[in-house]
Amino acid sequence: MAKGIIHKADSRGHADHGWLKSHHSFSFANYYDPQRMHFGVLRVLNDDDIAGGMGFGTHPHANMEIITIPLEGDLQHKDSMGNGTIIKNGDVQVMSAGTGIQHSEFNANEDKAVKLLQIWVIPNKQNVTPRYQQITLNPADRHNQLQQILSPNPDDAGVWIHQNAWFYLSKSDQGKTTEYTLKSEKNGIYLFVLNGEISIADQTLSSRDAIGIWEIDTTSITAESDAEFLLMEVPMAV
Repeated sequence: MAKGIIHKADSRGHADHGWLKSHHSFSFANYYDPQRMHFGVLRVLNDDDIAGGMGFGTHPHANMEIITIPLEGDLQHKDSMGNGTIIKNGDVQVMSAGTGIQHSEFNANEDKAVKLLQIWVIPNKQNVTPRYQQITLNPADRHNQLQQILSPNPDDAGVWIHQNAWFYLSKSDQGKTTEYTLKSEKNGIYLFVLNGEISIADQTLSSRDAIGIWEIDTTSITAESDAEFLLMEVPMAV
């Protein structure tokens, strides 16, 4: 029998540092909830709003797969591997921190905020050589369908990570139903609504709500209004 959990938007942890407004789906920094440590190997889902010209100074990571999905604006990235790039809406960035990296992230614009999702996935391999990948997606490829943006396979669509996980973005018209079949019986799905309203597993979700479901083979996702969502299939065993 399917199991599930609902995370409503207003139940998330919230931090307001002035220059940074962040909502945490799982325990992070000063937000701690023992019931919300992770969903399988999905460890962090932060919904960040960074003021113009501000950002995160150089800081370290190790043994984590870090995925950044910009929603609005431009984010300037620099790291100890020598990468210096701008990522914006339509791009997806991944860093396999592995044995250790340092990086900084700043809003590239002074006059407007940058909004992004930052996601951490616990890897299935420790101490790998750090790596960086950035791609630009075609938003048309997610209209009324699932656009794969991440997988375990370097030759597959999207970026890849050291974990048996698949991520998809979709922008669905009202009334559109999408069927999803899981790749592995060991996995579950965590669906995060970016905007609009959708129904899934007899639940109706609104903007920034999320649902985690496991012990299922397939599920149906219906857009009750024009809606955008991020679907993440991840292993449930950490």
